[in-house]
Amino acid sequence: MTAINDHIYRQTKIIATLGPSTSSRESIEGLIDAGVDLVRFNFSHADKETHIERAKLVRKITEEKHYHVGIVGDLQGPKIRIARFINSKIKLVSNAKFTIDDQHGFDKGTEEIVGTTYKNLANELNVEDILLLDDGRIELSVEKISGSKIITKVIHGGLLYDSKGLNRKGGGLSASAISEKDINDIKLAAEIGVDYLAVSFAREAADIDLARKLLKESGNNGGIIAKIERAEAIENIDEIINASDAIMIARGDLGVEIGDAQLPAVQKELIQKSREKDKAVITATQMMESMITNSIPTRAEVFDVANAVLDGTDAVMLSSETAMGDHPVEAVEAMSRICEGSEKENPVTKKRSNYSIESKKVDRAISMACMLTADNLDAIAIAALTESGSTALWMSRTNHSIPIFALTTHIGTLRKVTLYRGVYPARIKTIDTNHETVNKDAINVLTELGVAKENDLVIITKGDLAGIQGGTNAMKVVKVGHLKRS
Repeated sequence: MTAINDHIYRQTKIIATLGPSTSSRESIEGLIDAGVDLVRFNFSHADKETHIERAKLVRKITEEKHYHVGIVGDLQGPKIRIARFINSKIKLVSNAKFTIDDQHGFDKGTEEIVGTTYKNLANELNVEDILLLDDGRIELSVEKISGSKIITKVIHGGLLYDSKGLNRKGGGLSASAISEKDINDIKLAAEIGVDYLAVSFAREAADIDLARKLLKESGNNGGIIAKIERAEAIENIDEIINASDAIMIARGDLGVEIGDAQLPAVQKELIQKSREKDKAVITATQMMESMITNSIPTRAEVFDVANAVLDGTDAVMLSSETAMGDHPVEAVEAMSRICEGSEKENPVTKKRSNYSIESKKVDRAISMACMLTADNLDAIAIAALTESGSTALWMSRTNHSIPIFALTTHIGTLRKVTLYRGVYPARIKTIDTNHETVNKDAINVLTELGVAKENDLVIITKGDLAGIQGGTNAMKVVKVGHLKRS
């Protein structure tokens, strides 16, 4: 957010999913006031008109409040699902036989048989494959394949509802990452002006490149988030991160494919790898799931969020908690408290241990020099005048606790940096070519926000030529109120 409440800076950003519980002006305003930095539109649910109206509400409310909140459009992707049951749900009993058949009537499922959305499923499976339904709650073993019929034995049963997801343990199903529905939803994403587009079930860099191409062709230059939820994505993780602007660790489907036991270590590795590659990272799925119905989180959920924060995630995401939960605002407030508490005690942010510069870019060198200077001079804030937000992103990779203000005239950049850990968007009316004037303007912005006061040290980064992307080539240390004598 732009506004600073009580001068407390929460570094970790919060993404909240909009849905039936958060469609009204009152509910969306409540989320924003509670501290949401970005909102997520899940294109797996709701129709075009609903998404457009929600986007209009978000933009209207944030404009009125002078906040900057990013919008993430999340593609459905090729999530394989079972079809529907006659009575909306069934109960599967262990050791019972259960058949999945793409030729079966879409809404004619019973306790013996159900259809599927993936027409090629039978051709990609083998006897003894393990199928996991509903994020692994139901486990089936493939015993026989006859034409389109996949005959299974129930290993772990339970209640099974309509349209639940289906995975093969270990991954390997080859459905394309960009479906026909996704292509239409990319056009919708461009229409509502998303700041980021999340690509579900990405397997390789080519999936990311295609999504970026389609989004640009639709007239939108938003960032691309690769959702890591396939086993194949782990194998190709370096190329996927390089091709993306950010990744999302989608722990539901990913945990199903690689196994719950491997998930914590993989999460830590992905956070570290993304930060090393100067990319943002989001930790998502079931972070505070109990708050769908409860007004407070469990202790396990508190630790889950805190561990992600301590590992250096840029953002934590709420899904059903805010989309369809009974306590969406309380969920955001609780997550914000946990993030703030974890950041205060995080030893990683006390002192930067590595200021290495791998590239030869001047703007990157300025970013690292700025953080080193902040360490030694006890500066209270950094004002990064930026066109694209890249300078602020690089600074944020240092795991430093000093607040970084991305000052820009571009509304798109202000919304883009809402995802970056420790970076706060701040609008500056113009960026003057006169260095003395621009220094004063930058300090005035921080003063008006209540960030800086007389005699505080502030570090300003900028370029000689305003309006040039990648042009940051200067750093100035300023004592507030002493500019005329400097």
